[in-house]
Amino acid sequence: MKKMKKILALAVWIAALGLLCASCDNGLDIQQAYTFSLETMPVQKRISVGETAEIRCTLVREGRYDGARYTIRYFQPDGRGELRMDDGTVFLPNDRYPLDREVFRLYYTSRSDDQQTIDVYVEDNTGQVVKTSFTFQSENGTEETER
Repeated sequence: MKKMKKILALAVWIAALGLLCASCDNGLDIQQAYTFSLETMPVQKRISVGETAEIRCTLVREGRYDGARYTIRYFQPDGRGELRMDDGTVFLPNDRYPLDREVFRLYYTSRSDDQQTIDVYVEDNTGQVVKTSFTFQSENGTEETER
């Protein structure tokens, strides 16, 4: 009976050791996808036809991965206008452009008297997408002066 208990204890110990070793991994766990956000400074709410609004942007990354790549695109559901990057690149709606820096400026130029909305999308190479929207009210060329 004593011999049986020793064999049973040894079997339990070997099984526990086997489970422990099976759960260990000698490889490093390298995270390749980190969440991120697009932060902007406050942006003007009113705009006239032909006027340009500056949008100061910072890509805030939760972590770093050397292989991370980002793209930027926009869509304009309301109004008409033009969006360009601070390097002069004029964006076409829904076309993706490489985003190779974390601090940048966008310039939106109004081309209509209507309310205008632009949705800016930043996407990384793992498929994560961050959407930021901007809405501008038209000034219609009428300006009230304070008396």
